[in-house]
Amino acid sequence: MGIEKFISEFSDPLRPYGDLDPSLLYSFAASYCVDFLRGKELAAKNWIPQMKFPLLKRGSKEAPLFVEVLAENVDENFLKLRKKHLKEVRSKLSPQQQLIWEYFLPRKFSEFLYATNNEGVDKKIDRIFFDIDRGKGVTSEQARIAALEFVHAIEEDGEFKSKLLPLFSSFLIAWTGSSFHVFLMLKEKQDNLFYEKYFKYSKESPETSFTGRWAKKVAEKTKLNVRGGHERAENAINIDPSQTPSGKLCRVPLGSLHVSSPKEYNGISMPLSLKMLEQEDIVEKLQNYTILKFIKDINNISKHLRNMERFR
Repeated sequence: MGIEKFISEFSDPLRPYGDLDPSLLYSFAASYCVDFLRGKELAAKNWIPQMKFPLLKRGSKEAPLFVEVLAENVDENFLKLRKKHLKEVRSKLSPQQQLIWEYFLPRKFSEFLYATNNEGVDKKIDRIFFDIDRGKGVTSEQARIAALEFVHAIEEDGEFKSKLLPLFSSFLIAWTGSSFHVFLMLKEKQDNLFYEKYFKYSKESPETSFTGRWAKKVAEKTKLNVRGGHERAENAINIDPSQTPSGKLCRVPLGSLHVSSPKEYNGISMPLSLKMLEQEDIVEKLQNYTILKFIKDINNISKHLRNMERFR
């Protein structure tokens, strides 16, 4: 049975056999992310009530998990066995299923992540990643306005167009479940020095990077408190590229829960078109997505991952 038909049989895909288990959702989402995540080590952030911080599972610390394995190895047998402890049922699982189990813990909310530019094997990068990170007091709608003007700032930058644009194939906008991400996709891999030279943000000299200059333009255009870097502040929006280099992680842009506490989630990640980002009611629409609506609309949603935006 294909996973599309399998997942459609459940009235609550997050609890396929009664207990909380996002692994079915993530296997389903992974099947639509194979090209985007090919060769990238996956990661999982598991929210455990007794722990101060989520438990992170990733390829630099564990045996690496890749998208094809996740997409192809979650089935009825696997899900039913998740009512027990792994040590009790290990012999009934394939090595691939055991690995999925160790990443995505049963009966826990988890978030679906990946190594943005791998786990540091060759220090090469194939994408530049910007987190439109909203601090306390900033709304998702304000983050949308900042993300939209950020894309405009990139497209209107003459130096970027003449010097770097030929190196990029496309860009991707994604809703995180709470805010927005922007990816610039390279045609060919570059050394990490490429990121450090052009995009790494410096607090001491912010306008030496494209990131700092674009953040300044967004602040001027929107009148919002927008700045570069990753140091969060109340009522501020950070345009943060720091999760770009090898060894860093970011959220999978299709199907990751945005978990707000060990007991609940408040959104699900989805790729968007630029036209969608321009819609003033898009945040409300995205916030109203249920898991069932996401599953029903997956073919339409995932097309934005397959056919990314081209620079104008």
